[in-house]
Amino acid sequence: MAAFVLSQSDTVLCMHGGQAQPTTPLPRVKVNSQAAIGQDSVYTISGCPLPPPSTPPCVTANWVVAALRVTSSGVPLLISTATAVCVPTGTGLQVVASQTRVQAT
Repeated sequence: MAAFVLSQSDTVLCMHGGQAQPTTPLPRVKVNSQAAIGQDSVYTISGCPLPPPSTPPCVTANWVVAALRVTSSGVPLLISTATAVCVPTGTGLQVVASQTRVQAT
């Protein structure tokens, strides 16, 4: 099923509410004048409220599922239904707000 392509300006949070940002957007693909994001982009997470040291907060996230049919330079694009895993907690990311113009499967 089609889902919206993620761009650099979309709001993505860890499951605990920390803000997640992509480290390497794809400059060749633009969505609403913003760079699209590929599956190989690691997201850095800031402001995860989990209290250390008993539970370490989310620091980064890697995407394990992305678009199946749409790629840029051989890299699958991230879509709003993509799946990520946060390090070191093992929880996921949630897309809170994304562009609503371009879809991919």
